[in-house]
Amino acid sequence: MDVAVWEAVRRRPHRFLLSAWPLRAWAFLLSGTVLGAPLCVLLAALLFAGVGLSVVGVGLVLLAGLAVIGIPVAALERRRVRLVEPVPLVDPHGSLPGTGALPWLRTRLKERATWRELAYALLFAVVFTAVGLGFTALLALSAIMLVTPVIVWAIAPDTVMLIPGQPVSDPLAALPATLVGLFGLVLAAYAGALLAGAQVRAAQFLLSARAADLDSRVIELTRSRARLVDAFEAERRRIERDLHDGAQQQLVALAMTLGLAELELRGQDSPAAPLIARARGEARRALEQLRDLVRGIHPQVLTDHGLAAAVTELSLHHPVPVTVDIELPGRLPAPVENTAYFTVTEALANAAKHSGAEEVVVRGRLEGEQLVLVVSDDGRGGADPSVGSGLQGLADRVAILKGRLIVMSPVGGPTELRVEVPCSA
Repeated sequence: MDVAVWEAVRRRPHRFLLSAWPLRAWAFLLSGTVLGAPLCVLLAALLFAGVGLSVVGVGLVLLAGLAVIGIPVAALERRRVRLVEPVPLVDPHGSLPGTGALPWLRTRLKERATWRELAYALLFAVVFTAVGLGFTALLALSAIMLVTPVIVWAIAPDTVMLIPGQPVSDPLAALPATLVGLFGLVLAAYAGALLAGAQVRAAQFLLSARAADLDSRVIELTRSRARLVDAFEAERRRIERDLHDGAQQQLVALAMTLGLAELELRGQDSPAAPLIARARGEARRALEQLRDLVRGIHPQVLTDHGLAAAVTELSLHHPVPVTVDIELPGRLPAPVENTAYFTVTEALANAAKHSGAEEVVVRGRLEGEQLVLVVSDDGRGGADPSVGSGLQGLADRVAILKGRLIVMSPVGGPTELRVEVPCSA
């Protein structure tokens, strides 16, 4: 149990007896006894039936069920332990959304936590249940001895025989039994605390997540986030190719066709000539908007020429003057280039919308195995990553590559956004 409870038992035993802890320990042990008895029967039935029917194949299914039966038992125990342990136990299993029964079973059987939970289920069903039955007998006998005078008074003139050959018919003569019952309850209070503490320690050792479990879950979570980013980037590239090779080429062909039609009608007094010229202008504007859209989805220059060229092209279309100073020895890994480019894109968009800056500077260097990008402006400052999702989204994206995003933006300016991404990530 909690360290504070043991201190209360050791230093203030009278306060412990008057507190709620004995009742909580009794509730924990008695409920465990009630649950452990049928669990013991179930485990024995699965074991014997699984071994006996294994020759026909059905037993293998039963043995597989026996192997994972500790998982629901552990889930229930992690809740029940809260009766006597304030600190909750962390579930060692990761979530498996969208998987079927067989993938779930294969994954769980590979986890060490599953076998630790099975060991706890066996320990709980056999040892803790047997100890709980003995404790229940002690508690019940103590309670009966405590109320012996009431029992003698209720059944009078019949007698109660506490000691063989010595009947008790007077409630006053049964008072020594009350003292014995009171002593038994005091003993049960301390024994219950000790037994509950031992069971909680076993649960903490076998049912709680360990550092290795948490590390593996963090690694898998990071990998899943990286896979999502890769899938998102692949989808962006596909959309960019479809727009570039499909709709954009059709708009180019449409503009050329309208231009040829305009040439054919030149010099003729036709009412269609102004309409064709107007349509050609609208097609040209639509083509320019589509090119801007394609550039925003995934610029082809980033794929062909790298980060420095892509940021330079981006600066040419920015409403605020941008100075680009990016010097790199060569091409970087594609995930690093994509993350760096869209970080700069978001930073320049924020500078144009919110900062009121008159100049923006983008600097980039490769320091060791790490790309360092710094975007600074001379605006009003006050940028807060906790407000809105733009900067927070960039921080999450950089974190996937084991990098970090640092924002320094005091009120009054200037604002500096620093991105550090390891190229080996």
